[in-house]
Amino acid sequence: MRNKGAIWTLAIALMLVCIYQLSFTLVTYKVRKDAKNYALSITKSTDGKLDSLGLKISDRYLDSIASENVYNFLWMKKYTYRECQEREINLGLDLRGGMNVILEVSTVDVLRSLANYSKDTTFNRAIALARQQQKASNEDFVTLFGRAFESINPNAKLGSIFTAQELRNEISYNTSNDEVLNILREKANDAISNSFEIIRTRIDHFGVAQPNVQRIEGGDRILVELPGVEEKERVRKLLQGTARLEFWETYENSEVVRSLVEANDLIKELNKAGGPKIAAKSDEPTMTSTPDDTTKKEEGEEIALLEQIEADTSAAQDSLAKKAMDEEMPLFVVLKPNVTQNWEPLPGSVFGRVHYKDTAKTNQYLQLAMQKDLFPSDFKYLWSAKPIQDPETRKPTDYYELHAIKITGREGRPPLTGDVVTRANMQFDQMSGNAEVSMSMDATGTTAWARITRENVGRCIAIVMDDYVYSSPRVNEEIPTGSSSISGDFDTKEATDLANLLKSGTMPAPANIVQEEVIGPSLGKQSINSGLKAFLYAFCAIWLFMIFYYSRKAGVVANIVLLFNIFFLIGVLASLQLALTLPGIAGIVLTLGMSVDANVLIFERIREEVLTGKGIRMAISDGYKNALSAIIDGNVTTLITGIILFVLGTGPVKGFATTLVIGICTSLFTAIFLSRLVFEILLDRNVVLSFATKVTEGFLKKTSFDFLKNRKVFYVISGAVIVIGVVSLFTRGLDAGVDFSGGRNFIVQFDKPVNNLVIGNSLEPLLGTEPTVITFGTADKVRITTKYKIDSDDPNIDEEIQGLLYQGLQSFLPEKTSYEVFANTYLQGTQKIGPTIADDIKRQSSWAMLIAIGMMFFYIFMRFRNWRYGMGATIATFHDAFFVLSLFSIFYGFMPFSMEIDQAFIAAMLTVIGYSVNDTVVVYDRIREYFTLHPKRDKGEMMNAAINSTLSRTIITSLTTLLTILILFFVAGETIRGFTFAMFVGVIVGTYSTIFIATPVVYDSIKKKI
Repeated sequence: MRNKGAIWTLAIALMLVCIYQLSFTLVTYKVRKDAKNYALSITKSTDGKLDSLGLKISDRYLDSIASENVYNFLWMKKYTYRECQEREINLGLDLRGGMNVILEVSTVDVLRSLANYSKDTTFNRAIALARQQQKASNEDFVTLFGRAFESINPNAKLGSIFTAQELRNEISYNTSNDEVLNILREKANDAISNSFEIIRTRIDHFGVAQPNVQRIEGGDRILVELPGVEEKERVRKLLQGTARLEFWETYENSEVVRSLVEANDLIKELNKAGGPKIAAKSDEPTMTSTPDDTTKKEEGEEIALLEQIEADTSAAQDSLAKKAMDEEMPLFVVLKPNVTQNWEPLPGSVFGRVHYKDTAKTNQYLQLAMQKDLFPSDFKYLWSAKPIQDPETRKPTDYYELHAIKITGREGRPPLTGDVVTRANMQFDQMSGNAEVSMSMDATGTTAWARITRENVGRCIAIVMDDYVYSSPRVNEEIPTGSSSISGDFDTKEATDLANLLKSGTMPAPANIVQEEVIGPSLGKQSINSGLKAFLYAFCAIWLFMIFYYSRKAGVVANIVLLFNIFFLIGVLASLQLALTLPGIAGIVLTLGMSVDANVLIFERIREEVLTGKGIRMAISDGYKNALSAIIDGNVTTLITGIILFVLGTGPVKGFATTLVIGICTSLFTAIFLSRLVFEILLDRNVVLSFATKVTEGFLKKTSFDFLKNRKVFYVISGAVIVIGVVSLFTRGLDAGVDFSGGRNFIVQFDKPVNNLVIGNSLEPLLGTEPTVITFGTADKVRITTKYKIDSDDPNIDEEIQGLLYQGLQSFLPEKTSYEVFANTYLQGTQKIGPTIADDIKRQSSWAMLIAIGMMFFYIFMRFRNWRYGMGATIATFHDAFFVLSLFSIFYGFMPFSMEIDQAFIAAMLTVIGYSVNDTVVVYDRIREYFTLHPKRDKGEMMNAAINSTLSRTIITSLTTLLTILILFFVAGETIRGFTFAMFVGVIVGTYSTIFIATPVVYDSIKKKI
């Protein structure tokens, strides 16, 4: 074997990287375990479980050590707990519970605002037509609008419609329609980007650990994932709330320093006297999430226990000197004043810096001081929107700034709001070359801005969004024209973000929830348990099968390689910071079965070489060499489907595709190279190797079935099933899930088994139509599906529907069950798919299927240089897809589990396509080999010989894959049961088509040529 050293180097390097990445997960697991044990010791729990108070104590403990070093990697680099969290394996929401939301920013509202809400008939008809066309198109809305506008009135000018103040310098009556559309597209994109930044900032302040906020590429949608969140209504209002851009006058830091000193003295005296503690007002900004309401007694117990945590932490970590400072300067321990070492106030509106974990206590202290009138009556404070950056690295620190705001408007209103801004752009200063922001205002804003800047020369003006300060530039001179330049230590991104923020005041782009999924913590825990069980059972089954079929030594080698494969797969997931989901675990389990395929190909080829009389070393060498092309071709076809799933899929489908793609790559490396290295070591040590047991030695060897002779019989059988399926598709149709039809799913857990029909009847009067109710796993858990008001944009509609559910299900719940208990205990998960999302999913799924089949044809055509092979594989692929669709149409409603057509089903179909072509390519590869070796022999004879010679590989691979799928079906839970059933049927049908359809089709096409 060549290049052993390079392979060893790569394997060891990959192993070390995986160990390094996975070590963070072990560290965070240990820290969380310590936090749990600490909470148990405080609450005196005897059953080892944490109640709501225990969970709060555990969270407080973790929060207190977030910035402390908990891991020293090889004594070279230290990592804080937060840094370890950022590097650990990230669990998806379906495994740890939480809320997944897709928001759609309304481009229509952006265009309407830029057109000054024009009543022009052509404009409004074009908007309506574009909205209709958007359901069946992947193009952006502005493009569709432009095309619709031109089709309605080819001579109309867009420049005459888009006359908003901010467009006057860019669009005139003579501006061409194409130029106007380009400007509109840029404005719409700016609005979406700004909405994204606002939502991300809101989520950062919400107090959720490891949130994920990302803009979905190429569209107007934003994905938000919030692990462990329980306040669903608060999140919905937070995400869909209207942003408020404001300009505030400020106090100078020097004007509030004395008040801070007096506040510190007051708090010191109150602490010495043991005075009452003042709780933070609910309407004041805070950097932590608001806890649920409890009774006064529970509140007192929680406060006492949480204070004990602080005392314990302080006792363990603080020195005597620090304790003395705590007593003398309690305010300045948590609030670092913005002063020099000599206590000279620094210029600006910032009067303090606070660590994020001290924000709640700082709020309490400052509110107490304000209640005692230690600050001016027109004073209020606001937090900075983002943490302070390190001046050298420009990375965010753990500290936030406090700004001193002066209230000069009536009823506490800001003197100026963002609706007066007509233009804001990032530009570069001509003298210094630094990034800055230019801003212009309308006539009303110009007048107010002139007064504000005239009265505040030398002072700062705070730019505020949602009660958080984004910037506080100093006024150098009066600005009478309304055109301003904001300069500072900006980089390009910061200046662009500020410009987008300023533009948001005139560009209403509301974000509406079009897709939502809420998974309760208990459902997430069930998913973890079922996923781990499925993995362990599948691994043990494959381990035993390989030893049974290929002998102890060869089987153990294959299993060791399988262990490394899974280790590398999980290590790569951790390295790329990809979330592990339940479908992802299903992908890992499926990888167990499919990764065996490469070993089976190699081992079967080695057995063939041994039967020709070759020595074991030569047989192994030739076996690896001759099996390589089939391994590459087979895995590339599956890899193609995985990539298509990853690119076009979302949510769980993307999670499955991620593990599938990574698993294929690690399987190739471990099967082709690592297993070969192990065999070389064993051979060098003169270990006697065998690749069969006495029971399996002759299994499917030297078979001589004439598969082509009866091909027309199998054509008829397949055709009959497909015809029946087509009839069923036209008469019964398919059971379209909410992914394709739109609607809401609710998973409800009851205390005892319930009757689905009775539940549906009890909800029908409330929801207008009878919802679909099916058993979800066990008889005491159901999934309720309804389309009630699915088109409504009312932000309170979700709460309304859950209220109706509670009303209709009260007779099935324990007596006196409150709505809060129902929503937090019995309602374990919700899902919402809006109509626009459903249309997009249908369109993407259709494209995914067509692209996958087209890619299969192209790849096989390129590899075999013969269109007949591509045609045979394509026909077999269509055969498999229609076969599975037919069975789902015929049997839905009769099977004891859901057979819905959803995204997971499409993922299963694409995987089946890849798997089927994988099987087919192995046979084609052997046909090509036989045609090369025996060019003058009968083609049909060679094809039959190729099918027979690969029959053992085809059957064994199918058996191992089916074994893992069966385990997934029975163990992994109801969530992916329909997916696994489609996979199960698909693998059986794919194996059948490989033998009885794909090759016979090629034979018939070659026969006609002859």
